[in-house]
Amino acid sequence: MKNIVTNISLPWLIFTLLVFTLLINLALWQSDRALQKEQRLERIEQLSHKDALTLAQILKQSPDEINDLPIRLGGGFNDGKQFLLDNQTNKGQLGYRVYQIFNADNQSVLVNLGWVLGSINRQELPDISPISGNYQLKGHVRLIEPGILLMEQNFSENQWPLRVQQIDLEKFSQLIGKQLLPFVVYLDKTDKVGYKKNWQPIVMPPEKHRAYAFQWYSLAAAWLMLMFWASIKFSKTKNQT
Repeated sequence: MKNIVTNISLPWLIFTLLVFTLLINLALWQSDRALQKEQRLERIEQLSHKDALTLAQILKQSPDEINDLPIRLGGGFNDGKQFLLDNQTNKGQLGYRVYQIFNADNQSVLVNLGWVLGSINRQELPDISPISGNYQLKGHVRLIEPGILLMEQNFSENQWPLRVQQIDLEKFSQLIGKQLLPFVVYLDKTDKVGYKKNWQPIVMPPEKHRAYAFQWYSLAAAWLMLMFWASIKFSKTKNQT
C-alpha cells in the first residue's frame, strides 16, 4: 500500500480529488434542493388553509415571504396585450402558457391565465382573444426564477400575442410602458377565467432530487474505486518495468 501511494503522481492525485469533490458537491446540491422543495411544499400546505390576501396586504409583506401566498384581486384586463410562454407541455402535448396584464389598485400585475394547445406549425400561434372587462380573481403569488435562456429574447417586432421564451418582468415593463409588479399571479384551478389550469408550484419533487443525489454519491464512490484500481495497475506495471 505504501508503494502504491508513493508511486501516485501529484497531478494524478489532484485530478482525482478535484473530480471527487465536484461529484460530492453536485450530490450535496441535489440534497439541498430536495430539502428546499420539502420546506416549500409544507409551506404551501399551511397556506392552503389561510384566507387569500388582498393586493395591498401582499405589497406590505417582505419580498422574501410573498412566494406562494394566496391572493384575491379585483380589477380589470384593460390591456389587450398577451404573452405566450413557449415550450409548455400538458400530457405530452406542446403548447403555451398565456399571460395578460391585470390592473388592480392602480397597480399592474402579470396574470397566468392557463395553458393552451400549440400548433405543429411553429409560425402559427394559438387563435385566442385577449380577455377584457372587470373580474374578481383568486390565485397565488409566484416569484419567477430565471431559467437558462439559450437565445436572447428579441422584442423588436411586437406582434400580439407575443411569443416569449422566458418571463422577464423588467423587459415586459419596458415593452408595454408601465411598471409591472415583481411577481406573477397564477390563477387557481377553480377560477373560470382563462384556460386550462395545469401549473404546478414544484415541477421536480424532492424524491427525484434525492435520487439524483444518490447517483452523484455513487459516481463519486465509483470514481475513487476506479482511481484506486488504476493506481494499483500502474504501480504493478512500474515495478515490473
